[in-house]
Amino acid sequence: MPEIEIRKVTARIGAEVSGVDLAQSLDEETVATLRDALGRHKALVFDAAGLDDAGQQAFARHFGDLTTAHPTVPAVDGAPNVLAVDSERGRANHWHTDVTFVLNPPQASTLRSITVPPYGGETLIASSAAAYRDLPGPLRSLADTLWAEHTNDYDYAVPDEEIDGETAGRRAQFTSTVYRTAHPVVRVHPLTGERGLFIGGFAQRIVGLSAAESRKLLELLQSYVTRPENVLRWRWSPEQLVLFDNRITQHYAVDNYDGLPRRLHRVTVAGDVPVGVDGRESHAITGDASHYTPVAGPAPVPAAA
Repeated sequence: MPEIEIRKVTARIGAEVSGVDLAQSLDEETVATLRDALGRHKALVFDAAGLDDAGQQAFARHFGDLTTAHPTVPAVDGAPNVLAVDSERGRANHWHTDVTFVLNPPQASTLRSITVPPYGGETLIASSAAAYRDLPGPLRSLADTLWAEHTNDYDYAVPDEEIDGETAGRRAQFTSTVYRTAHPVVRVHPLTGERGLFIGGFAQRIVGLSAAESRKLLELLQSYVTRPENVLRWRWSPEQLVLFDNRITQHYAVDNYDGLPRRLHRVTVAGDVPVGVDGRESHAITGDASHYTPVAGPAPVPAAA
């Protein structure tokens, strides 16, 4: 068996992994090594030659139970745990953490390249742990006390005249059940103990503040997440897979490929309920997502380096 090699891509986030055949069942030692690497680097890139939907689901199951594809968006035919991230069905060109509008968002996400445009189409992944560490002391202390409401019925900031019937239909499907959940703005990672800014595009309001006040404060905190030093910019090649820790990252699909075909398949791993600095857990306000995701049990302790 080849030795696993893990090579950093940037100082603060991202590593490429070689020596792991994702199409094969992984032993406990390999999974522990990958889980530890994910805790360190937040995003891992693999060669996924020969991997299909079943193989992607099998790989993701090494990290926990799977969610279904999405709370409101249909899955790939015959694969209830697989979501098609397809440029023909819309573009996720906004910073977000996957499905934070439910009580227990996924702990990890896998994206596998199916169709790659000849240029552009990168995925940006940002470390919210690095963002938290970058905050000035007074702002960090404030963030520690804040809570935010996340919802799938969010402000797209797109003029109505630019929305055609197809886009309106996709939005109606996305919000067919409205979810609203209160999460701590600073989340404590259950494995590493790191603190990270748990915000992104679905965070629409700071609890106790007006919409206008919330917007200004969220924009300020978000500006630390998206600093170039905190971002991995991954240019896709065919048959690659990216695994990222959804508890302590945000991501953004860059719309810079002239409308050419771009398709990824996403499989997500069920997560735990977020916990803030004071030990309080997130709570649901509206919407029951139990059909989408189980609540993950206690996380295993990562292997020593």
